[in-house]
Amino acid sequence: MSKIVVALGGNALGSSPEEQLQLVTQTAKSLVSLIKQGHDIVISHGNGPQVGAIHLGMNYAAENGQGASFPFPECGAMSQGYIGYHLQQSLLNELSKQGIAKEVATVITQVEVSKDDTAFKHLSKPIGAFYDKEAAEKIAHEKGYTFVEDAGRGYRRVVASPEPKQIVELASIKSLIESGTLVIAGGGGGVPVVKNDTGAYEGIPAVIDKDRSSALLASKLGAEQLIILTAVDHVYIHYGKDNQQALTDITTKDVIDYANAGEFAKGSMFPKIIACLSFLDDNPNGEAIITSLESLEEALAGKIGTRIIK
Repeated sequence: MSKIVVALGGNALGSSPEEQLQLVTQTAKSLVSLIKQGHDIVISHGNGPQVGAIHLGMNYAAENGQGASFPFPECGAMSQGYIGYHLQQSLLNELSKQGIAKEVATVITQVEVSKDDTAFKHLSKPIGAFYDKEAAEKIAHEKGYTFVEDAGRGYRRVVASPEPKQIVELASIKSLIESGTLVIAGGGGGVPVVKNDTGAYEGIPAVIDKDRSSALLASKLGAEQLIILTAVDHVYIHYGKDNQQALTDITTKDVIDYANAGEFAKGSMFPKIIACLSFLDDNPNGEAIITSLESLEEALAGKIGTRIIK
């Protein structure tokens, strides 16, 4: 059977601890079904809503004299632990229910990026709360943050979204997999780190696209498949129009043609497409699948979803 990296979306994990635990309990059933089929899976996940809530809460406490302000890399690490805890618990419970003896572990993952990445000169990833113009200018002056107006809803801080280069804990992840452990890694794209002048790692305020990190993880692990789970069963062209068309089995060449024609929305499907292309560049014999969580098993059986090959 296959070694598969499954990337869960952060928006599919709910907006509160109670909702998240309920949702991941259902998610665990689908993931454990793959294990029952004999597949060796590694799980990654997004963290957009969760890290935003943590960052907002920490800053609110600091602004009101109730605690220290926490940098964004630390908030990213907290979100990995928070989401990983719920996933671990739900997976362990479902494995036990299915009579499968298997350990589950979350690896707080650092991902190295280049400090010379052009993304650091063109901040593009909105994070955190919305502010009015006056409040945004005040915070920008006090803390050196960059703010942009976001879709007419107010001003939000923006950070870089650099390309992932290396997974720092890769050897540990491999060791856990080889021991038979079900691994959760690369949460939220990983905590972005750079090497300083002495060669030591340092966290940096940025957000790595979780699908790009998942593709890198899948490549480094030699996975046969990368499965990116999203809100829809397929990738579509002419999305939302009368001639909307679902893509099923497609080559990277055709995907590139559609991407160049502007068929994939920059803020949603386009990064997933780029991640799939990156994975297949490194693994020409692999395949990438984009589908919904609800259709995961059917997608693996080739009955639904968008399957991309070289």
